[in-house]
Amino acid sequence: MTDTVVSSATREVVIGFERPFVMIGERINPTGRKILAAEMAAGDFSRVEADVRAQVAAGAHMLDVNAGIPLADEPAILARAVQLVQSITDLPLSIDSSIVAALEAGLAVYKGKPLVNSVTGEEERLEAVLPLVKKYGAAVVAISNDETGISEDPDVRFEVAKKIVQRAADYGIPASDVVVDPLVMPIGAINQAGVQVMHLLRRLKNELKVNTTCGASNVSFGLPAREGVSAVFLTMAIGSGLTSAIMNPLHLEIVKACMGADVMMGHDPDCARWIRKFREVPAMQASGGVAPPTEGAARGRREGGHRRRVT
Repeated sequence: MTDTVVSSATREVVIGFERPFVMIGERINPTGRKILAAEMAAGDFSRVEADVRAQVAAGAHMLDVNAGIPLADEPAILARAVQLVQSITDLPLSIDSSIVAALEAGLAVYKGKPLVNSVTGEEERLEAVLPLVKKYGAAVVAISNDETGISEDPDVRFEVAKKIVQRAADYGIPASDVVVDPLVMPIGAINQAGVQVMHLLRRLKNELKVNTTCGASNVSFGLPAREGVSAVFLTMAIGSGLTSAIMNPLHLEIVKACMGADVMMGHDPDCARWIRKFREVPAMQASGGVAPPTEGAARGRREGGHRRRVT
């Protein structure tokens, strides 16, 4: 199956159907974060640095870097942010902007093979972004909308994605370097949004054979207890073929959903990654020995040692 390889100067991450799900940290984005936007515009990147360290510690495999600040010098800010992030972590990056000049500024300073976020099916956008992707040897996120907007018909969105893949090939960009965003709409506003995306993900996997990503938090926009909805969405989407997502790795419920899906999909042999992250470390006694298990843990072990009949 298709593998999409992205890298920093020293680390590779592979997005693929037979690979562990790739969590792309979304936090380095001033959209909706007024304090962060003001700081970045003023040249203060201390909050960016903190966001980088927190997402790395939480287990993100890649980081998305966005500098979309109205009336600011976005190309310069994005380039500086990319350089800063790469000085802190060796995780590969997604360079995120709607402004072509900003994408090029970020690409020009990036060390490795990034993911460019993004290109749409609009002719003007295709002609501006795809040559940059080819020039810098990057991979690209293909968003499945065009001049007509975002269709609620997933089959129309599929045709837009197919068009982008074909146009990328015209520029010498292989399908393995195109990661399609099927566009996740808020389920609270569009009742069939989840059904639409699952249908589209299956087609993208089985027919186009391309990897996929999305802005996972969009699905729960406007709802209470958003993390629960997002976690369920990601679990189902991974089962339908989603191979990565731009998401918040600081939400443990969502991380557990993604890692649990890896277990169920057979992408975490022997549950090793799950065990490493969530295994309880035995408490130490003052003497240096291991403390006895709590009553609940001991009971769980006793019950786990007996075969239980399910009726």
